[in-house]
Amino acid sequence: MATSPQLQDRPRVLVVGGGYVGLYVALKLQNKIANAGGIVTLVDPLPYMTYQPFLPEVAGGNIEARHAVVSHRQHLKQTELIQGSVTSIDHANRTAVVASADGSGHFEVPYFDIVVAAGAITRTFPIKGLADKGIGLKTIEEAVALRNKVLERIEAASTITDPAERAKALTFVVVGGGFAGIECITEMEDLARAAVRNNPRVKQEEVRFVLVEAMGRIMPEVTASQAEWVVEHLRSRGIEVLLNTSLDSAEGTLKLINLPDKSFAQEFEADTLVWTAGVQANPMIRSSDFPLEPRGRVRVLPDLRIAGDEGIIENAWAAGDIAAVPDLTGNGLPDGTCVPNAQHALRQAKRLAKNLWASRWDKPLKDYKHKNLGAVAGFGEWKGVANINLVGRIGLKGPLAWLAHRGYHGMAMPTVERKIRVIMGWILSFFMGRDTTQLIDLDNPRGAFVAAATPAPKPAAAAAPAAGAPAVSAGAAQPGSAAATSVDPKQSVTADAK
Repeated sequence: MATSPQLQDRPRVLVVGGGYVGLYVALKLQNKIANAGGIVTLVDPLPYMTYQPFLPEVAGGNIEARHAVVSHRQHLKQTELIQGSVTSIDHANRTAVVASADGSGHFEVPYFDIVVAAGAITRTFPIKGLADKGIGLKTIEEAVALRNKVLERIEAASTITDPAERAKALTFVVVGGGFAGIECITEMEDLARAAVRNNPRVKQEEVRFVLVEAMGRIMPEVTASQAEWVVEHLRSRGIEVLLNTSLDSAEGTLKLINLPDKSFAQEFEADTLVWTAGVQANPMIRSSDFPLEPRGRVRVLPDLRIAGDEGIIENAWAAGDIAAVPDLTGNGLPDGTCVPNAQHALRQAKRLAKNLWASRWDKPLKDYKHKNLGAVAGFGEWKGVANINLVGRIGLKGPLAWLAHRGYHGMAMPTVERKIRVIMGWILSFFMGRDTTQLIDLDNPRGAFVAAATPAPKPAAAAAPAAGAPAVSAGAAQPGSAAATSVDPKQSVTADAK
């Protein structure tokens, strides 16, 4: 165990994870718990919460990366913050083991209540070459890297003369036809169009976008007719939509197969491969003594208390993507739990905070129940689809759906400060256009300094004179050369000193 940091010696509400649920639970409880003599402690390896619905727009250059995240330190003034990862939970003894973000070691954190809010990670499959070649869209760092990759590949292709290498650089593949995949590929396509307009050496018809989806339809959150319209819309923009198709290998070339018979579909090369084919509960929860369901999520009651076959586990709560929260509306997943999305996570966090506080005073707890308001998706500027459930079901397409998408997510973005930053950025983009400036060498920021600070190699020694030729010293002057001119010794010393 490493030396424990200076932690406050007060009854602790330990919040594991600083995403949607963790941020809002801490926001709602920090003052109340502090005034009651306790402390809210939040543990997360990152110093910020990421609003993931904005990642496609960050990748497309429509939102500044920093505006899509919310600083823990700035907004959780009364919360004890620990930058690290919870590696195990021993609820029987009310302790959690935390690994420091700087790698200095592990230490124990005692607690009274615990809120498990570690969210989800990208779900992948054992596909050859995927780990080496692919990139996800789950973090702000991935979104920034993807934006720069698209711009860099277009710029590089403009100087490539080999047809095969040029086509490889200009081929962009997204695997996964859910909301994340569709919004990602459309924002990338919009970004690529803007970049190509600024580069006379590349033609739009050279750029290839391919969407790979294993199911027979895309976007299960919208109606079948809307999903069909989305496919038509994508194809009208030149995006290839391959349904009932799966990625079989990414080793060297990309190899695609048809489903369900797994017959060969096609094979081609691509420099950019984005994986958005689902998420899974954070595996850290397996190192706890909490009950899990078959998909690896924590089992919870509708009031968000953790419970197993033996009954309720006192002082233990969970919500968000890591929890199997029952959907009391009957419109959730086939197993009866809530769909893992931001809409549920934000509302579950608020209900959890209220219930936890009520439990301190033995007041009745309320179940989480939220009727889905619908789904909105943006496909680049003035393009989108929406399914709004306010007064009946309202289906929108095109500009109105795009405005609904921006309106909803602009309001759902946590904290007033971040809302204003995002909306002001949208206003600037409306007048100034999409920013297609590529930032290079972000993965090697010291490269220029290291090159400048590294002594240049000495020039190679002069070749030996031919046999019979007079030897000439390196400093000797040749007749008629500038060095042979007589100069004042004082002037020579002055010149050398300079």
